[in-house]
Amino acid sequence: MKSSLFKAVLFTLAVSSYGWEHKGHEFRPPLPSDSRSPCPGLNALANHGWLHRSGKDIDLPAFQSAIAGAYNYEPTTMDGIFELALNFNLSTTGNQSTFNLFDLARHDEIEFDGSLSRNDIYFGDNVHFDPNIWATVAKNLNLYDTLGPEANQYITVETAGKACAARAAEAKRANPRFNASAMQMMGNPGTTALYLVTLWDEAAGAAPKSWVKALFEEDRIPYLEGYKVPKVPRTMDNVNEMTKRVSAVKV
Repeated sequence: MKSSLFKAVLFTLAVSSYGWEHKGHEFRPPLPSDSRSPCPGLNALANHGWLHRSGKDIDLPAFQSAIAGAYNYEPTTMDGIFELALNFNLSTTGNQSTFNLFDLARHDEIEFDGSLSRNDIYFGDNVHFDPNIWATVAKNLNLYDTLGPEANQYITVETAGKACAARAAEAKRANPRFNASAMQMMGNPGTTALYLVTLWDEAAGAAPKSWVKALFEEDRIPYLEGYKVPKVPRTMDNVNEMTKRVSAVKV
């Protein structure tokens, strides 16, 4: 009890020290009735109130506002993803112009085998964070090796690309029904590119490990670790270019 109270006090102090970052968008873990997806970046938007905290009934204007406000993507950057969710008839809201985050979990539509932090649907749960899957990915990212030179605080494109390829290879070995679909082959390096662009530190030319850790392990925007919204808006061109760089990494 004392330990829990102590941690709560420390967290409160940390939040207050970054209060201007959290005004109206403080982190709250989801309730059991809330809807969440296999994507930590989208879940974080709901956990911070950039999207409905319920994760339900998300429309395009709300989606555009969230990615712009939280991550400074050009508002229309992810319109294609939104449209895919509707075109694939994933919505369970009863309104074909909205979707719930959990709707994105339908296998091999937008979701695919070989996720960096979720298990394949073959094993029963492709939505919730899987610590065993992530432990292997984190090891390949050298995520917890932060001692020594400043470079050890960051994940480079090369490291991320190798971890991405290793995860896909391991999923193929473990899952007898692994589906190497077009979505999987594009999505595997694409999701790595997306988190790199979202968490990219321009000065370092890499993504801070502490930021990646917060996003994947807690579905949390790493405000407490020093994340600031980038000054220059990011676009799908940035994501596509990063995808090429990730795919070009020799493994």
